[in-house]
Amino acid sequence: MTKAVLIQYAKMVSIAFAFNFTAMNTSAQTAVRYLSAKDSDPIKMGWMQGFPPSKDKLITVADGTAFQFPQIRWSVVNVQQLLPTAEVSRGLSAPSTLPYQLDKFIDKITFMPWGEKELMTWEASLWKNYTDGMLILHKGKIVYERYFGALTESKIHLVMSLTKSFTGTLASILVSEALLDENKLVSEYVPELKQSAFADATLRQVMDMTTALQFSEDYADANAEIWAFSAAGNPLPKPANYKGAEGYYAYLQTIKKQGQHGEAFGYKTVNADVLGWIISRVTNKSITTLLSEKIWSKLGMEQSAYYQVDALGTPFAGGGLNAGLRDLARFGELVRNKGKWNGQQIIPQQAIIDIEKAGNKEAFAKSGHPQLKGWSYRNMWWMTENNHHAFTARGVYGQTIYIDPTAQMVIVRLASHPIAANSANDAYSLPAYEAVANYLLNKK
Repeated sequence: MTKAVLIQYAKMVSIAFAFNFTAMNTSAQTAVRYLSAKDSDPIKMGWMQGFPPSKDKLITVADGTAFQFPQIRWSVVNVQQLLPTAEVSRGLSAPSTLPYQLDKFIDKITFMPWGEKELMTWEASLWKNYTDGMLILHKGKIVYERYFGALTESKIHLVMSLTKSFTGTLASILVSEALLDENKLVSEYVPELKQSAFADATLRQVMDMTTALQFSEDYADANAEIWAFSAAGNPLPKPANYKGAEGYYAYLQTIKKQGQHGEAFGYKTVNADVLGWIISRVTNKSITTLLSEKIWSKLGMEQSAYYQVDALGTPFAGGGLNAGLRDLARFGELVRNKGKWNGQQIIPQQAIIDIEKAGNKEAFAKSGHPQLKGWSYRNMWWMTENNHHAFTARGVYGQTIYIDPTAQMVIVRLASHPIAANSANDAYSLPAYEAVANYLLNKK
């Protein structure tokens, strides 16, 4: 298989590989003019309307249209129609109540975007960032909730790399339960990885992404390893001349080491999939089953969630989760309350305390994220290290669960920005979140 064919093949399922940083060269993307959020509204554009849809409004995986902008704005809300998934059951209990106390003044909150000289309103930032859904909890009450485009109250949305924070949280739970030891080597849990770069990495190094791997996620590079990983995880039939790995786990065994583990933070999605493998190995359960048992079925979620899977049925632990806006808010509130929900300790408090410890700032600084100066990374959560000790789950195209313990606030945003890299929207998001937090903190 030629490189050109391999790249085209991998692009067919690129939506399944939800990476948090640059999927293509960001500067090149920003030079492209995209339709605005209002003009690219998938309902307004008529994508997949009628049955069957007309050919000019049809979106499919087979021809790659599902992964192109503006069609992707419909695809992220309808992944189950495009790719195979596995359920994270919500169980049979009635949905839990999220009380409302909507605040009409939030839309008018202003903030200064990074690098700009004019104030922007909260509402304007939602359109700027191609928001599909936005919800704000304050002290457990919904103070703000809006839906845009194809997303509705009854729909679920691909959360991209937010998935990693769920994987990291499950690992934290297992560490607190002594089922995992953060100082043990990966190969002690998964012997199949003894010949890979992960053989001499510790569980902690995987959880904090300080592993040293020969693995590039630069989509602009035709030689980047991400293409082989994407092809391996593709659930669709492989071409007759395909010679690569079959499935996520098979590919993980081929990754080579580059450098010394523990020295620097390096955001590489394969760490999350190794962590998912370890979790499944020690529990003898899939990520979908474990997430349901530990969290999803215990919070009174409104909807079941779903993971994209490879051809062998292995859930994509690095970016394949699909979930509803309010259910993601429930999870964020659970974490904000140190694992408690309606008076019950759902997640061991120690697991959340361990997340909030924050990671190694020096290791993070070596990773080259100038916009995120002073941040760290631990248990697959991003630690802002700001005055409020806020931390966040992040995914490409703008997915966010932002938790501010000081302001007692949880923000959940689902989005479909035309540019994959979060650097394209952080300037209009992170200062906006801080402005809302300050408003709520000082609200009488």
